[in-house]
Amino acid sequence: MNANWNYPTAIRVGAGRLPEVAAACKELGIKAPLLVTDPGLADLPMVQQAVSACANAGLDCAVFSAIRPNPTGSNVAAGVTCFRQGGHDGVIALGGGSGLDAGKAVALMAGQSLPLWDFEDAGDNWTRANTEAIAPIVAVPTTAGTGSEVGRASVILHEAEKVKKIIFHPRMLPAIVILDPELTVGLPAGLTAATGMDALSHSLEAWCSPLYHPLAEGIAAEGVRLV
Repeated sequence: MNANWNYPTAIRVGAGRLPEVAAACKELGIKAPLLVTDPGLADLPMVQQAVSACANAGLDCAVFSAIRPNPTGSNVAAGVTCFRQGGHDGVIALGGGSGLDAGKAVALMAGQSLPLWDFEDAGDNWTRANTEAIAPIVAVPTTAGTGSEVGRASVILHEAEKVKKIIFHPRMLPAIVILDPELTVGLPAGLTAATGMDALSHSLEAWCSPLYHPLAEGIAAEGVRLV
């Protein structure tokens, strides 16, 4: 299948579409993207392919990969420093949940003066953010599990409190997603199974929710069937 759709994120689906990340950046006005990923992916061909596609399109792309499997506040802070020092103007979040969540949090914090934890998903905390200073995001998921590429939040570990916190802002929703199934082919069998179960759990959660949304319920039912 090779298709484009919006729900509401613009999603570009199809094998071999990773190089379109450069066109996605240009569409969003990004000239110097920071590609945020995890250390396990940083040296793999998929990351090099994304960077090369950006370079061939005249974009000044750099890679930040100093994040843990469960990204921490200090990981996000280091990414923000890299973003600012490199003069970047957008984020490519590439990976599983860790890379996607870290990238989205870096994009949120790129132009903020308040600390990350001020935007924890509680009450109207998100209204404290300088919305115009949030960097645009292109998301490139490499697993089937988390769904973070179409979410408006990141799960970040508060190291001092030893608690995972949800950081939320509506503008953390990636503007464009490149959904290339070829990126999942090389995953170890165990990780493929685990992320498949993650996708199943998300579908079951949506199906069992006391809140009703006809489109979400249809997607949930099909997700359960496919897994």
